Order: sequence, then C-alpha cells, then structure tokens
Amino acid sequence: MTNRTSRRSFLGISAMGLVAAAVPDVVRPASAMTMTMTEPGNEMSNSSPEISMWVTSGDERFAAAPRAAWRPTAGTPSTDQLRLNPSLRFQQILGFGGAFTDATCYTFNRLSPPEREQLFHELFHPSEMGLSVGRICVGSSDYSTKLYSFDEGEPDPDLTRFSIEHDREYILPVLRQARKANPDLFLFSSPWSPPGWMKFNGTMLGGAMRRHYLAVYAHYYLKFLQGYATEGVQVQALTSQNEVDTDQDGRMPACIWPQEYEIEFVRDHLGPLLVSSGMPVKIWILDHNYNLWGRVMDSLDDGKLRRYVDAVAWHGYYGTPDMMSKVHDTHPEVEMHWTEGGPDYTDPGYLTDWCKWAGIFSGILGNWCRSITSWNLALDEHGRPNIGPFPCGGVVTINSQTKEITRSGQYWAFAHHARVIRRGARRFDSQSTLADLTHVALENPDGQQVLVLTNTGPARTIELRLANMAASIPVKANSVTTLAWR
Repeated sequence: MTNRTSRRSFLGISAMGLVAAAVPDVVRPASAMTMTMTEPGNEMSNSSPEISMWVTSGDERFAAAPRAAWRPTAGTPSTDQLRLNPSLRFQQILGFGGAFTDATCYTFNRLSPPEREQLFHELFHPSEMGLSVGRICVGSSDYSTKLYSFDEGEPDPDLTRFSIEHDREYILPVLRQARKANPDLFLFSSPWSPPGWMKFNGTMLGGAMRRHYLAVYAHYYLKFLQGYATEGVQVQALTSQNEVDTDQDGRMPACIWPQEYEIEFVRDHLGPLLVSSGMPVKIWILDHNYNLWGRVMDSLDDGKLRRYVDAVAWHGYYGTPDMMSKVHDTHPEVEMHWTEGGPDYTDPGYLTDWCKWAGIFSGILGNWCRSITSWNLALDEHGRPNIGPFPCGGVVTINSQTKEITRSGQYWAFAHHARVIRRGARRFDSQSTLADLTHVALENPDGQQVLVLTNTGPARTIELRLANMAASIPVKANSVTTLAWR
C-alpha cells in the first residue's frame, strides 16, 4: 500500500455510513456461510425472457430476488433510463481475487485443515465465489510476520545464500491448496524491496536500489520464479516493484525506483533474462497509483521495453480511474490490471461498505482493467500480522482466538462480480445519466449477459433498455444488484 492521508476515504468516496446488518456477517468456519441459490449461469433456459437477480442491501447478502422480465418496447429511450449496447464491446476479463501476503497465508494456516478447506471452497471454487487471481509477495511486505528477503546479510552478488525456505512453511502450501480449489487461479508476484545489501541504505526499509545490482536482482527474481515452479506453484505474471514512487519513510519494506531504473531493469536485464531462460512470465510495470499515468505513457514509448512488457498494474490510492483510459487510448495493445486496494478494519463501514467497493469496481472495469485484486485476503481482528504502519483489514477477518470468520463489505462487492462474471467475459457499453447509480455490463463466453448495479440513493425502479426490449428493475436503497439473462 502507499502513503496516504487517510485509508477511510478511498478514491474520495467515503464509507456510506450504512447501518450494521442483521444477518450473520460473523460465522464460525465449521458452519461457514454457503449461498442457497441456483448457480449463476444455470438459472434459465436460452429462450427465457426472464432476468435473474441477486441483491445485497440491509439484511440481505447476495440473496436471490424475484426475477424480472424483458418486454417488447418501441420508441426512443428517454434520458432517465439505463441503455445497454452489447454490440459495442471492450476488454476481456481475467478475473477477481486478492493478495496471498505472508500475513494472509499465516492467518489461513491458523485454521484447522477442515476449516481451511471449507473456507477455500467458498472463496476459490468456481461453484462458489470463484476468486481466480492472486498476488504473491517476493519476500516480505508490510503485511508479514517478520522482515525477510531470500538472501539477507552481507553482499552476495553470486546469490549463494538464496533460499525460499521461509515460504515453504505455510505460503507455498496455502497457494497449492488455493490452486487445488480453483485450478485456473492466475498468480502474479510483486516485490516490496530487494535484499538490503542491494540498496544504498543497507536495509529493506525504504531507500533506493543500487544501479550496479540491477543484473543481480534480475537473477534473484528468476531464482524466485524457478523456486516456486519447482514447488509446484507456477507464477504467470510479475510486477517489477510494488509502488515505485515511495519509500514509505523507511517504516516498512519499500524501495523507490526512478523511472529510468525501472526501464533499464526490465528492458536490459529482467526481460531478456526471462526470455533466455524460457520462463513464460508476463511483466507488468508501475504497480502504483493512477496519477502516475504520465510516467507509464513515457515508459511504454520505449520500443525495446515494449518487447517485454505485457501490461500496467494500477493502485487507486491517488488519482482517478479515467487516468488508465488515457494510457489505453495511446497504447491500446497494453493490458490494464488493478492490483491493490482493500478496507480498513477500523472503518465503521468495514462490514457494510459494499456500495463503496462495488462502485469502485465499476470505475475500474469501466476504464479497461482486466482484473481486480484486493489487498490482504485474510487478516485477524486487529489487522495483523503487520510490521507496517497501516490499519488494513482483510477481505475476510479470521479471529485469532475463536477462528470466527467475518466477511467484509468488500467481500460482498466481490460476490456480485466474481460469482457471475466468468474469465473471458467481455465488457460492453452501458450508459445512464441517473444520479447515485454506477453500473457495468459484461457478456460471459457462453453468451450470458450480466449487469451489476450499485445504487447509493433511495429505493427506486431502474428502467433498462436493450435494443427493442425493456425491463423495470426495482433496486433497494444502498444496494448492489447483479442481473443475468440470456
């Protein structure tokens, strides 16, 4: 995460102040919540005009709602409707997920094997939440049990001490178990800092990279990827550095990367090394905030760098999502991925801010991102383990004493996307001038069409228009509603 004035207001959208729900947001792992609903995608025949709906609002959590129906209509749509145009299509979707930090894997590992298996089925299995993207830390982040790299100590340019032994205890087993629950889990890795001896300040805490170690660091990264592959955990993409533009005042693992260093590292060292070693890993640059879009544009103008760079990784702590579209407009062949953002456990809206997160997700998807990855998948009730300064919460909280599982508002926002939107879905055009309403529309590979509506205003009826069909959709106050039809 990055230095910021407050984590209680994300992208300038404050917590909604929603009343705590009367449903069991806290459930013991032995009786973890399962959704009593028809599997999305199997709910109606191809010829049915009906629209299936699921709602989160008040005391409901992704609850099946009465179906709506399409009806023939004529005339020009009015401006107070939401208009759908599936013929105008945009990016394909890779998936949704979260970060398997050291802290998250430690927290998962504290569950008994049956409890962990049940929770992983809920989070990752395609018949349940179906989270399909995961982020791995290369060494420690701020959300770790301790500060560590894979080669600490005196300078070791030959990497004779390199070892991923730390990760064998619980990180690698957790990743293997998550991949067992969802074999299509896409994993990408991000380093927070090189080993201290590669930096001017001699520590992983803050500071900057020594240029003459760039080639050594490329080999360090390759050894990490090879070590994970040997352990049965293939990493499919990487970012060169988490949050290139801050050293967090030396309060946590971090490293400033000037633009010319990042370009040189990827273009002249890491990219060629991955190619020569036959390591089929995609490279994503930046891994930082929207407001650095100008830096990204300039980097992508380097033709040699573009030989190795597949995508840009974005965080949303500063700037606005439309800044990603500026990059896409100039470099439409480059993918966009959103790689970090999560709730604060101290936020009064932690359990109920599904509207905030669903609205954020709509903005992310509406500006060309192919994936959305939350920050920590799981932490304890105090936002720990944590060696850094920020009060982050997990997508779920696992109580350190009772092992009760609490599902955050962000969890329910993910439910409205990940449970229905499949890998390979393609976003299509949706337009509305209605106030207090965000929306995103997609078509799954099997032809099923999906619309996610986030209503931050009072209860009302939204009129949909799709070609010569219309539908009246009741939406509740402060609600997220997912619709699906064929």
